[in-house]
Amino acid sequence: MPFTLMSATLLHLVTMAMLFIATVEKAWWTWGSVENTDLWHKCMYDNNTDTWLCTSATENGKQPLMSLMFPAEWLHSVQACMVLAVILSSVSFLVFLWELFTMSSKGLFCFSGLCQIFAGLAVFAAVLIYSFQRKEILQDVRKLSMGRFGYCFVLAWVCVPLLLGLGVFHVYLRKRA
Repeated sequence: MPFTLMSATLLHLVTMAMLFIATVEKAWWTWGSVENTDLWHKCMYDNNTDTWLCTSATENGKQPLMSLMFPAEWLHSVQACMVLAVILSSVSFLVFLWELFTMSSKGLFCFSGLCQIFAGLAVFAAVLIYSFQRKEILQDVRKLSMGRFGYCFVLAWVCVPLLLGLGVFHVYLRKRA
């Protein structure tokens, strides 16, 4: 039992770290080593100064009025889902520790498991929205064909089964004496 709890705690910490990196790092979409974009910024590398020049990702979100949803709104929905997932995963970890030390024997870790499952579903929603709406979010179709998904997008996809699996594991995990 101690090995199981230690493994669950370690997996939870690793998943939280991956989720946090996927949320804040600058590589959801990349065009080689010259330009990349994330949930918060669009960055271009300046060879003259050897620095990254970044602007807000929602600055140039103007579209015709006939559009059902502006690119900034799609991006805001992805941002909200990812931030919600980070918060839910953190709450789940704190609740798991609280349940671990205060719960009676043979109790289930249901609340921490449900928080993890909802965090996984939030990340799943975020990556699906980004996958299907990347043309509207990135706003430059001709450049879209030259780019590719970055490592933060891949990390977010990896977090989905880890969060869902860990959530299900928490729900079925029983505390022993």
